[in-house]
Amino acid sequence: MTPASTQAKVASADVEKPATDGKVRILIVDDEPSMREMLRIVLRRDGYDVQLADSGREAIDQLRQNNFDLLLSDIKMPDVSGVDVLRAAKEINRDVVAFMMTAYASTSTAVEAMRLGAVDYFTKPFSMDELRLKIRQHLESHRLKQENVLLKKALKTRYEFSNIIGRSESMLEVFRMVETIAKTTSTVLITGESGTGKDLVARAIHYNSLRRERPFVALNCGGVPETLLESELFGHMRGAFTGADTNKKGLIEVAEGGTVFLDEIGEMTTTMQIKLLRVLQDRRFRRLGGTEEVQADIRVIAATNQDLEKAVANGRFREDLFYRINVIRMHLPPLRERKDDIPLLAEHFLSKYAEQMKKPVRSVAQASLPLLQMYGWPGNVRELENVIERAVALEQSPSILPESLPSQIRTPGAMKSDLDPGSRIPDPGLMLPDLGEGFDLEARGEDFYRYYIALALERAGGVQVKAAEMLGMSFRSFRYYAKKFNVR
Repeated sequence: MTPASTQAKVASADVEKPATDGKVRILIVDDEPSMREMLRIVLRRDGYDVQLADSGREAIDQLRQNNFDLLLSDIKMPDVSGVDVLRAAKEINRDVVAFMMTAYASTSTAVEAMRLGAVDYFTKPFSMDELRLKIRQHLESHRLKQENVLLKKALKTRYEFSNIIGRSESMLEVFRMVETIAKTTSTVLITGESGTGKDLVARAIHYNSLRRERPFVALNCGGVPETLLESELFGHMRGAFTGADTNKKGLIEVAEGGTVFLDEIGEMTTTMQIKLLRVLQDRRFRRLGGTEEVQADIRVIAATNQDLEKAVANGRFREDLFYRINVIRMHLPPLRERKDDIPLLAEHFLSKYAEQMKKPVRSVAQASLPLLQMYGWPGNVRELENVIERAVALEQSPSILPESLPSQIRTPGAMKSDLDPGSRIPDPGLMLPDLGEGFDLEARGEDFYRYYIALALERAGGVQVKAAEMLGMSFRSFRYYAKKFNVR
């Protein structure tokens, strides 16, 4: 690309500038002065702190002396190649985001650069708009991953939450509650829909308690038949029933000094409720078929997705047991009520399954995030994890595109992967929700706008004029809504 043509592209471009919390530092390495200067002008205009190097050797010196967030390097240079610069950059800071440029396209060189950790590869001449868009997307993805890692470390240290992520106010309140009640010995009842992570919260309470050195044992009360549930909880003596060839300790005895987690306690039969009530009252029990009483020094954490008050009123759950387990109550919000957590959770699961499957899927596409945030998630975090696992398995590109998401998440809207950037996006019609007790119309409208603006930008390669045409909007209106709904 000549300086003149590049200048023309820069002058005609009107792409939204990224918001930066503290300036992102970029190192540009190119032995061509005009290219270095043009990139410096363009990227500084976008708010980045840009440093230049005219050779690979100087670039390595700068990388050793300063901390850079992003490297943009030419490959073919007279002294030290861009691939060697990339290799040195990754040795100095493995988290640096790296882009490579070259006027001499070579498949083997591109493969080597990607193997060393480059996130993208541009052949000159290239579109400045495309470069700016790619830089923003990869920096945002990198920021989310770093935030995810920091959150995981902090939560693992403070709460032993290794698989739960949240920064919404409702989840921060859950974390504060865990920290407050963990040091007590009181019985806890955790409520919430299936898939919200009740088991993880129970473990967090245990691993922050004074009982953390003792066992944590869990039992799903709805997954074990009544005839076996008693033996599982209290143990049995030899000969207590057919097949009981030896004495066996129950989970309560195994957990001596620790914590017993009773998941889906609302599924427990009335007979078992009576026996559990005695354990909570007297801290004693008898093994099945036994005559001696055994001491039970345990903390009980129960969980349910049912309305236990209604179950008590209907006679399906004992009132006295309800009051015994309902000493400290915690409620876990459904995923649809904490949409701010969805991008972090999606990145967390993406990293997990991309590593497991050895696939180079690095991010969630900008057009996919609004879809994930608009969906109702009846299966909560567990459903989101399954969706991301499926998307990673199907995805053939470096980002999870809308086409790799299940159809129920892609609606409303017909999605075509081969949509002509010059054509308009078809009107999908509004998918009207079940009003039930009502819903937030204004928020739903914002989600609708956010989704289609992001989709149009994705299809148009980040060029706002083309995206506006696809949506049948004036460029001024498109720019206004893109800024209003924070779509970049």
